[in-house]
Amino acid sequence: MSAFLMPSLGADMEAGTLVEQLISPGTEVHRGDIIAVVETQKGAIEIEVFEDGRLEDWLVNLGEKVPVGTPLAMIRAQGEPETPQPQDPVPKPPRPEAPPRPEPLPQPPGPELPPPDLPQPEQPFPELRARASPAARRLAAQSGIDLGRISARADGTIRYADVQAGPRQSGMPDMRRAIAAAMARSKREIPHYYLLHQSDLSAVEEFVARTNADRAPEERLSPAAIYLKAVAGALRKYPEFSGSYVDGAFIPSDAAHIGLAINLRGKGLVAPALFDVGTKDLDTLMSEMRDLIARTRAGRFKARELSDATITLTSLGDRGVDGLYGVIYPPQTAIVGIGTPRPAPWVADGAVVARPVTTLTLAADHRVSDGHRGALFLRAIDTHLQTPEAL
Repeated sequence: MSAFLMPSLGADMEAGTLVEQLISPGTEVHRGDIIAVVETQKGAIEIEVFEDGRLEDWLVNLGEKVPVGTPLAMIRAQGEPETPQPQDPVPKPPRPEAPPRPEPLPQPPGPELPPPDLPQPEQPFPELRARASPAARRLAAQSGIDLGRISARADGTIRYADVQAGPRQSGMPDMRRAIAAAMARSKREIPHYYLLHQSDLSAVEEFVARTNADRAPEERLSPAAIYLKAVAGALRKYPEFSGSYVDGAFIPSDAAHIGLAINLRGKGLVAPALFDVGTKDLDTLMSEMRDLIARTRAGRFKARELSDATITLTSLGDRGVDGLYGVIYPPQTAIVGIGTPRPAPWVADGAVVARPVTTLTLAADHRVSDGHRGALFLRAIDTHLQTPEAL
């Protein structure tokens, strides 16, 4: 029997509130199943289970806020024998019988009236409420949100996170507090150093144009997928930029789980992870990135996506800045920034030509790496960007 704990979903998280129990005691669970929803400063997070077995019992009530590491439920592993229940030697006394209900008094006879012509309730409303989870209905009632304005998921359900991301739910103060706490801790504890390198994106732009020439809009490739693959490729040679610094020691990661900084359209910023970026082709990565962005902006990211990133990639896209210097998100040890590409003079084959140029930046942890290795890491990213067809 093992305990299913309140997970840590980031360096700034100290506690969470259990808002949904998605399965009942006695239900079989499998690794990767979503079994609960926890509310944090960053929103409602879907919590996965990491073993096969059966959920025996919930230990925390809905709406209860508990510290990170608190057991939320007990899970019996597959094949684990049942614990015999002790016999009660003392028989329980029988429950007293309820007194008989008095017979109703006879009513005087009167004229029979036709049943009133009551209006029939509209059918979609009760069906919609039936699809909403109890936590979603409770939050909607507390916030004055009409469930009819919330779009259901593909399976026809409405969950707590859907209501939280709906109208009249900004969540802005909590999100800002979470960002401030994490960034203040980062600047206080991590000795940052910063590097800058300019990169010619001609090969990237030409490759994207060729690839997308005959594709429908929903199937087109974005340069962001190439940036992700280039970072993952560079990490193979420079692994000290991917991992966690915990308890005075660096723990490297064998896989590139790259956090992608996503703007929540005025509500803040989060950087959930795309997993195993180095092992996936560009089309798969592009599909997963679209899904991650859509779910994140709808408030439906998963616990592991927030807690398991090993490095972060950030870009302001077309916001018009040449470069940006990120703040490392603890316990990670690096963040890569990509500026907006601009036409700029570039020396190629001895001639000055106009090329689309971007500024690559690196903020890294001086406890783990130094400027020499950081410079080589940025140059490696640039090298991969010159041959996108090989990624």
